[in-house]
Amino acid sequence: MKFSVQPGSCLTGRVRVPGDKSMSHRSVMLGSLAEGDTHVTGFLEGEDALATVAAFRAMGVVIDGPHEGKLRISGVGLNGLAAPRAPLDMGNSGTSMRLLAGLLAGQSFDTTLTGDTSLCKRPMRRVINPLERMGAVVESDGEGRPPLTLRGQRSLKGIHYDLPMASAQVKSCVLLAGMYAQGRTSVTEPGPTRDHTERMLRGFGYDVQSRNGVISLGGHGTLTASTIDIPADVSSAAFFLVGASIAPGSDLILEHVGLNPTRIGVLNILTLMGADIQVLNEREVGGEPVAELRVRHAPLKGIAIPEQEVPLAIDEFPALFIAAACAEGRTVLTGAEELRVKESDRIASMAEGLTTLGIHTEVRPDGIIIDGGALGGGAIRTYQDHRIAMSFAMAALRAEAPLNILDCDHVATSFPGFAAVARAAGLLLEEVH
Repeated sequence: MKFSVQPGSCLTGRVRVPGDKSMSHRSVMLGSLAEGDTHVTGFLEGEDALATVAAFRAMGVVIDGPHEGKLRISGVGLNGLAAPRAPLDMGNSGTSMRLLAGLLAGQSFDTTLTGDTSLCKRPMRRVINPLERMGAVVESDGEGRPPLTLRGQRSLKGIHYDLPMASAQVKSCVLLAGMYAQGRTSVTEPGPTRDHTERMLRGFGYDVQSRNGVISLGGHGTLTASTIDIPADVSSAAFFLVGASIAPGSDLILEHVGLNPTRIGVLNILTLMGADIQVLNEREVGGEPVAELRVRHAPLKGIAIPEQEVPLAIDEFPALFIAAACAEGRTVLTGAEELRVKESDRIASMAEGLTTLGIHTEVRPDGIIIDGGALGGGAIRTYQDHRIAMSFAMAALRAEAPLNILDCDHVATSFPGFAAVARAAGLLLEEVH
């Protein structure tokens, strides 16, 4: 399936994007290991999160739904999972694989985690190394790539781990393994990363300490069933924030967006570029800050993106690259090596697409330089990366000719119904099968 997007138009009205993907994954994982029934609303019914649901069903957890974003998870307790009969297929979800590796490292049974072609190219040594230090046995290919087989009947010990790079997935993997370890497990972050795991563990009654960049917990505690209301995903909202910022005449309200302070890099960066974004009706829902965002067109300017914002916006950079292409002047990104090992090499993939549209870029090992200018049209390769597809769809708002965006099936991993929501807001997008 491809997107055919006509140039022009603007974004107006009110939009609610799907629920937060990070929180959707974690709600299923922790709800499955809790005592009692956990009720979830706002669940993202995308392919990545559904892969997590399927994995826990395969390990004996009864999960009703999702129905209109609602789930009921009948938890089996920390030690109640059963051995799956076949390898667990994580599809395209790196989050599922890395976090489940931590949870499964301390089980009494062997488990194999696999995924699609893209996921099986992604590096897992970053979670294998700390798990092996804890006493886990993890088998992979020679380069630390999936499939991963975790051998059961291993007693884990708590460790202190200094993260070599800011990564919420690695931090979460180690903490989740720590629930099955003897003693205390702690992680030091070199910079802030999304903290949904720590917040949700506390919401399930597990004692997690966070002090001066060190997060720690003890092993063999108890998770107690909870009620979770998942806000709209700021990563999905990012496409509309950028689209409304670059398209003259836009005035759009994004509803019930999660504004966890470890996730607001995209807002900070767009504001530095001159975006007109208002935060309205701030409130707290289930321990997470939530608000409406009103975004109107504004002339953007190129900036040097502060490196401290990079971990807070790591998933939103494809959209931000479109903002940079439409800005006056030069935008410089450094310190973003992580973008090279996402669903695609997002630096190289975005640079190729921007070049197709006539934008000058300079690719660097840890980032990119983008000179703003006029956008042409053409065919864009997405490398089956959902965020690249949605980012270039928004670029059509400022393009001088139509865009044909190829291989868009993977958009459903994070944003099922994207095309319909975008059309309702005013994007001239057609799905071509």
